[in-house]
Amino acid sequence: MTRDIFIIDGARTPFLKSRNTPGPFAASDLATAAGAALLARQRFAPDELDEVILGCASPSPDEVNIGRVVALRMGCGQKVPGWTVMRNCASGMQALDSAIANIQAGRSDLVLAGGVDALSRAPLLLSDAMVRWLSGWYATKTVGDKLGALRRFRRGYLAPVIGIMKGLTDPIVGQLMGQTAENLAHRFGISRAEMDTFAARSHAHVLAAREAGHFHEIVPLIDRDGTVYADDDGVRADSTPENLAKLKPFFDRKYGRVTAGNSSQITDGAAWLILASAEAVERHGLVPLGRIADSQWAGLDPAQMGLGPVHAATPILRRHDLALADIDAWEINEAFAAQVIACLRAWDDADYCRDELGLDDAFGRLDEAKLNLDGGAIAQGHPVGASGARIVLHLLNVLRRQGLKRGIASICIGGGQGGAMLVEAL
Repeated sequence: MTRDIFIIDGARTPFLKSRNTPGPFAASDLATAAGAALLARQRFAPDELDEVILGCASPSPDEVNIGRVVALRMGCGQKVPGWTVMRNCASGMQALDSAIANIQAGRSDLVLAGGVDALSRAPLLLSDAMVRWLSGWYATKTVGDKLGALRRFRRGYLAPVIGIMKGLTDPIVGQLMGQTAENLAHRFGISRAEMDTFAARSHAHVLAAREAGHFHEIVPLIDRDGTVYADDDGVRADSTPENLAKLKPFFDRKYGRVTAGNSSQITDGAAWLILASAEAVERHGLVPLGRIADSQWAGLDPAQMGLGPVHAATPILRRHDLALADIDAWEINEAFAAQVIACLRAWDDADYCRDELGLDDAFGRLDEAKLNLDGGAIAQGHPVGASGARIVLHLLNVLRRQGLKRGIASICIGGGQGGAMLVEAL
């Protein structure tokens, strides 16, 4: 990178678990609440931003360019461009990378970037059969035509298509994301007990971090009834290995090991960061918290998509002549326990590193004491559009809290991709 990309500040909402009904906040409500609170404490006015970039994997039909909608709602004014990016699970990280690109190119100096999704509000869709029947119905003109159309109607046409299930199914390999995690569990011999132990660790670490006050990036939400949402609400103190072992596999009910308990939760949430060039820092008298030193995207087999962090982080490490042990803290988004464990094993597998990464030998063993110190998406949830921004923001907070220097945030991406960012605390 030729121009320094500074992180000035960041904020996110609590991550609210989907409970089989539309959540209390639309995606734009979530992004507006977190963004407005973040902007209110800055030394510059919202209309002094050069642009607003928001990642979102599932915007609602009435706010398709949700980045622009939220920019206007936050008071950025009509002259500040707002736009939306989508890279599935890494949409929030893509928003950051798009901001980096524009700052590097000199098109922007001060950018608000992040991600959002309200997955509890993912739509129920009509089946193709129902749509075809309705098309025929609206084309009828006579009573006889209508009677004929009614005779052709079948009750099964009314069965809804669950939008989020469609969205979480890879169209190339025809597998749900959880089935790709089963692939990794089989490939690397990951047991059910290992998955459940990792999931329990996530819950325990989130609870300990909450007790210690480590989630100061969260902006509480208040709904129309006055109910306050102050914390991620999917975290459970009773998520122990013993209790998690009682759950049945969800994606492969006969032979599988991946359950709802050792997978990330379907969740609503938003996360933002303010990125700035050195010129913007000087102009506005800003105090940077850190900087994004590098970023990388990678592609791989969609059926093995959970290994994306390995493919994205490794080039960054090699570019900077760093080993796994040289990184002070890691955030690897916990899409599935099997997926994170598989990443650790892939780096330590000589055959995988030679065949898939083009290395001479195993890259090494990542010290799990440096990984997801305050838990992750298994306990907190995975609002697809927001998670990539959340892990970068929280990684920086971990580095500063621990007096550490360098960290990597990485995420697997549905469709067979990975994203990673090298972050340095200042």
